[in-house]
Amino acid sequence: MKKSLIALTLGFGVSMSAFAQDIVDVASKAGTFKTLVAAVQAAGLVDTLKGPGPFTVFAPSDEAFAKIPKDKLDALIKDKAALTKVLTYHVVPGKVMAKDVKAGKVKTVQGSEITVATTGGVMVDGAKVVATDVAATNGVIHVIDTVIMPK
Repeated sequence: MKKSLIALTLGFGVSMSAFAQDIVDVASKAGTFKTLVAAVQAAGLVDTLKGPGPFTVFAPSDEAFAKIPKDKLDALIKDKAALTKVLTYHVVPGKVMAKDVKAGKVKTVQGSEITVATTGGVMVDGAKVVATDVAATNGVIHVIDTVIMPK
């Protein structure tokens, strides 16, 4: 009985670790962040967002990226420095769950501040948060409907 319990416990631990996914894995498997994942790869930020974090990512969906004219998006993807600046502007250090969000200014990984508003739903620099608390092993993703740009 004791051996069965140990085997069951070890098996459960292995299967749970197989389900452990970082921010990049979660975004990749969601299927609604193809442009974001491609941009993260183009900017060379995959290893960073697979790192220990924790991070809070305000992740624009593919629909959000579709709001940017194709020629401007293509130019942004080709400009690694500008792309990195935009992408890191969507990331806040630490793991901030929806219940912990407060209105005000929040410093991003990029170095600038984003403005969070909580009246009538959560907004980040004018982008509406449309889904919250998408858990990852190294942080959390909140889905936004617009790509936000550093000032």
